[in-house]
Amino acid sequence: MPRALPACNQPTWSSTCAGLLLGFFCYALPWSVFAALPIPADNGSALHIQGSNTIGATLGPALVRGLLEEQGLRAIRIEAGAADNEQKIIGSDSDGRRVTIEVAAHGSGTGFTALQDGSADLAASSRPIKASEASALAALGDLQSRDAEQVIAIDGLAIILHPSNPLGALRIDQLAQIFSGELQDWAQLGGKTGPITLYARDDNSGTYDTFKELVLAAHGTTLAASARRFESSEALSDAVSQDPHGIGFIGLPYIRQAKAVAIAAGESQAMLPSATLIATEDYPLSRRLFLYNQPDSPNPWAKALVAFAHSPRGQAIVAHSGFIAQTVQAITVAPDSAMPETYQALAREAQRLSLNFRFQQGSAVLDNKAQRDLERLVSYLTAQDKLQRKVVLVGFGDAKADPVRAELLSKLRAMAVRRELARHGVILRQVTGLGDELPVAANNADDGRLKNRRVEVWVY
Repeated sequence: MPRALPACNQPTWSSTCAGLLLGFFCYALPWSVFAALPIPADNGSALHIQGSNTIGATLGPALVRGLLEEQGLRAIRIEAGAADNEQKIIGSDSDGRRVTIEVAAHGSGTGFTALQDGSADLAASSRPIKASEASALAALGDLQSRDAEQVIAIDGLAIILHPSNPLGALRIDQLAQIFSGELQDWAQLGGKTGPITLYARDDNSGTYDTFKELVLAAHGTTLAASARRFESSEALSDAVSQDPHGIGFIGLPYIRQAKAVAIAAGESQAMLPSATLIATEDYPLSRRLFLYNQPDSPNPWAKALVAFAHSPRGQAIVAHSGFIAQTVQAITVAPDSAMPETYQALAREAQRLSLNFRFQQGSAVLDNKAQRDLERLVSYLTAQDKLQRKVVLVGFGDAKADPVRAELLSKLRAMAVRRELARHGVILRQVTGLGDELPVAANNADDGRLKNRRVEVWVY
């Protein structure tokens, strides 16, 4: 039976932060206004963004609007672009000069193609750049470096059904069987007799790429030819919510009127796509949302939008748009008998923070998101006066033939985070490793093992 993942209650807020939207950095200094950015003399577009529909539909335009507001522009409006799923965000300065930023949302893969041919300044993607894409773009710099790869939000792929469907949970291997067409009747899953109708995003979609990687390819299957394909996330969700036999996959903000089901992977507990479990990336179908920019981009608007997306106000916009902001919050975890005793004791006395540190493939080096999370964590600890012996790091890993080795490796990962924090003056209370306990993914594939190799942060 799957081992239980610790349940998280609602985040506990300090009185100064109560009532604020998820995404506001209560502990951060106010966001300062950027220096004035140049306005194109010919009223042409200052910035072109191409890629993910998940980002381009609402989040991208909302971040652009926020940046224009920071620039002091007025009369900001959003207009339809030249084609479907394209938008123009337009503002004017006090002299009546116009600034236009264009967002085209035709799928993550199109963003990297547009970077390569020079038709876009930023690629929006709901999946990491592929090695082949990074190689093709090598002339622009290292697109896998921290300077180029920007995680702007966390999202979760929700598996959605018609609200009348009685099923409450599915395993990832069952999803692979369903979407490959191996299972074709709901009765095979314990539901009411009736044909299963599949709904999926189109081939250019990062949502589809993520589902294909996490579900289909992981189980050696491909999407059934009978699946109905959609470019629009909203249209897919609405179609499932009107079809009693339907099942689809979608980004978290697009559940709309459909019903989300809990998902289990390997030995993990079945988990609903909640904000807390997605923020820590424990939820089996969680994913990162990216902006990719040329490391030495000559376009100051591209650099400014990336900086704004990482800022407190930018992350507040992320949360307001229905995604998960990369904030640091203290979360109360209920002790459970299925947890290791040391973990139960920690849950009784301390609070878990809403981030996990993860590592580059086959390495003890923190990945790009973790490197930025270090800065967020230090800011939080400084504001909360928790720099001295208030922090516990708990390392986890994938299963090994020797449990002692698994425990040692998990502690070494936590020690790697400790070294980075020590450089910022953080003195820890404790560092421990729990080996392969409390898995959040299956250990029979590289992606699952990479997800299980993580370090949690707890504070007293």
